[in-house]
Order: sequence, then structure tokens, then C-alpha cells
Amino acid sequence: MIAKTPKTPYYAVIFTSKMTDFNKDYDKTANRMVELAKNQKGFLGIESARNDLGITVSYWESLESIKSWKNESEHKLAQQKGKETWYASFKVRICKVERDYEF
Repeated sequence: MIAKTPKTPYYAVIFTSKMTDFNKDYDKTANRMVELAKNQKGFLGIESARNDLGITVSYWESLESIKSWKNESEHKLAQQKGKETWYASFKVRICKVERDYEF
């Protein structure tokens, strides 16, 4: 589903990852993180796709709301589990969305 975002500007966090072969509880945790993020102040929406490469883009009102999400305690535990178990590699990019349009 394509996220419904507000009028620009807003921010996007792009999380790109390659998984390891060990993914026990990954889907459960990923779904929990989406539900948790939806309750965070400043959260605007999320889009995600996974094949060999996973890409998740979350949308936020401000850099402060992104920082707050990064430091949320349950999210921090999931980040650690990802580094230790689920991800072979990942990259995070934070972008300011200046313009968007749709069809």
C-alpha cells in the first residue's frame, strides 16, 4: 500500500537491508515495529517491500520524531536483534521530502 503523506515538506527514513539465513521471529517483530511506530508522535506512514533486498520507507513530521523513534526502548531491542541475528547488512538514509506527486 502506498502511504498517504501530507503536504511537503516532511521526512523519509529509508531502511535498506540484506537478510541472513536466520529469520526466526523476524516477521513477528517487524509487524510489531510497524504497530509501535504508528503510535509514535510524528509518524506519517510506511511502505515496505522485500525480495533479495528489503526496503522500508517510513515517513515522519520532523527530525525530532525520527530521533524519538530511533530511541524508543522496544525499537532499540529490535535494532540490536537485527544487528546480531537477522541482517547481513543494512543502510539507513534520512531525507527531507521537498516535493511529491502521484497518479
